[in-house]
Amino acid sequence: MIRSDNMRAALLIVVSMAAFTINDAFMKLASPGVPFFEQIFLRGVLITLGLTGLAWALGQLSFRPSRRDRALTLLRTLTETVGTVIFLTALFSMPIANLSAILQALPLTVTLAAAVFLGEPVGWRRLLAILVGFTGVAIIIRPGFEGFSVYSLYGVAAVCAITLRDLTARKLSAEIPSIRVALSAAIGVTVMSAAASLIMGERWVMPDTGAALLMAGAAVCLMVGYISAVAGMRLGEVGFVAPFRYTSLLVALILGLVLFDEFPDALTLLGAGIVVATGLFTLFRERRTATASTGIPPKGLRIR
Repeated sequence: MIRSDNMRAALLIVVSMAAFTINDAFMKLASPGVPFFEQIFLRGVLITLGLTGLAWALGQLSFRPSRRDRALTLLRTLTETVGTVIFLTALFSMPIANLSAILQALPLTVTLAAAVFLGEPVGWRRLLAILVGFTGVAIIIRPGFEGFSVYSLYGVAAVCAITLRDLTARKLSAEIPSIRVALSAAIGVTVMSAAASLIMGERWVMPDTGAALLMAGAAVCLMVGYISAVAGMRLGEVGFVAPFRYTSLLVALILGLVLFDEFPDALTLLGAGIVVATGLFTLFRERRTATASTGIPPKGLRIR
């Protein structure tokens, strides 16, 4: 039964990673014809409507979080909003596979930040792996060398924002429904994009059919990705399913080549390989540490 659950969970994680990356590709394809914040707003409206309907169907709209959870949800929404803007700024200006390679550092940054800010134990092996992983990120970015793009730094900033978002999620109570947290983030991003568009004086346009379909597809992919990720991480063992998150890099490589005629150079691939390898090692050590301390391998992880 455990093996069967793990395989189904792994498939769900692969689906979620593919959906998230396809969403990125759709937004990148639609970006030339639609102003930046208008595009975020239109996608946000679609996601908000979809998540509201899903929360209503699951009977979660009536849930009343505690004051502490409301504050944490607000902080998570703010980091989600900042991360979205920074990430899309980078996505629209650099190869999708290069940005995806930078984002593979997330398991490393979350582990390090949890040790620094939440006091979670991290041994010297994982600390060493994190340092090596950051070296891989530096190889991808190559500051000061040929091939460097300032938008790579936006990718790093997006990693920092997402790391803070994930740390905030760890502090949420287990009772608060996942869909409600996602809905709050969707509303926050939508409202922010509308306000930012007014402040920046954007001239909104009527998207053509192609751009409208791409943004609608992006919204659907985001919802599919989120639901699949939650289901997969709850169904399977963390140590088994978490490494399948790295399939997003493979999907990004394929989409970058097919849709944008982009493919990373050898140094970027080398850096990405280092980041993925150290991330896998960190996950492996985290699983071994949890097993050694409790005598029981960790099961499903509640994604909030």
